[in-house]
Amino acid sequence: MTVMPASASPDAGPDSKPAAGPAAAAASGSDPRADHRHDGSDDTPVLTIRDGAIATVVLNRPAKLNAMTLSMWQQLGDAFRALSADDGVRCVIVRGAGERAFSPGNDIGEFAQARSNKAQATAYGKVMHATAQALQDCRHPVVAQIHGICVGGGLEIAAMADIRICGQGSRFGAPIKNLGLVMAHAEMAPLIRLIGESRTLELLFEGRIVGADEAHGMGLVSRVVPDDQVAAEAAATAQRIASGAPLVARWHKKFARQLAAGTPLSKRERDEAFDCFDTEDFRTGYRAFLAKQTPEFHGR
Repeated sequence: MTVMPASASPDAGPDSKPAAGPAAAAASGSDPRADHRHDGSDDTPVLTIRDGAIATVVLNRPAKLNAMTLSMWQQLGDAFRALSADDGVRCVIVRGAGERAFSPGNDIGEFAQARSNKAQATAYGKVMHATAQALQDCRHPVVAQIHGICVGGGLEIAAMADIRICGQGSRFGAPIKNLGLVMAHAEMAPLIRLIGESRTLELLFEGRIVGADEAHGMGLVSRVVPDDQVAAEAAATAQRIASGAPLVARWHKKFARQLAAGTPLSKRERDEAFDCFDTEDFRTGYRAFLAKQTPEFHGR
């Protein structure tokens, strides 16, 4: 396992295999280090932790419930850009430090200095939106591991993950009407893609905080588990993803995004769906199936 600041994510190379270390142990609940390494004991605001082919990005400000600062938004974007470019990554988990909160969104205490007028807010928004784009452009599957509070900007981050797993005690919302604050187009778009226009406006107009079961019914989260099983379920999910052919996962994510965009596909884009048949991983997969063996993919 490697723990590094967001700006220094290592490249593990295309032959990285699913982790058999702490992340795998966390899935079975057997590793006492699994929670400690996310407890905020490192003071780096955004951490990238590599465990084989699985990377975990931690919003690491537990004293403030992982509230986001302008610097954290920049570091989060840097982390996802670096991981997306790394062929050795097969899955990314994003979470908040500790188990009290994923994130309550932007730190309001920073507004007077960094977001007190339109010019400042525009500059702040430029960083936020570049990070949002980095999350959405990440080639690898992204799993949001959600403990506790997930509102405002925290909800926006979670909405950009491909799979969202939360505990029964998690809470969700966007009560920014109480701040006289607007959710900009780039921030609203992932929510509309996830739960639709009507549900998104319901959250914004009313400013309600909803529980895990209601969030699941709305489509905000993929899976709800007991609070003490969130980390294990996220780790197990990442392991299942990482055990598959990584090129296939990247293609599926790319194709899903293309279909969601609604833009007509070119002939080359349609033909790309058959590129997998020329890969080593395809030959490995079908031969292992016929031999009743577990395939070992290398991303080639």
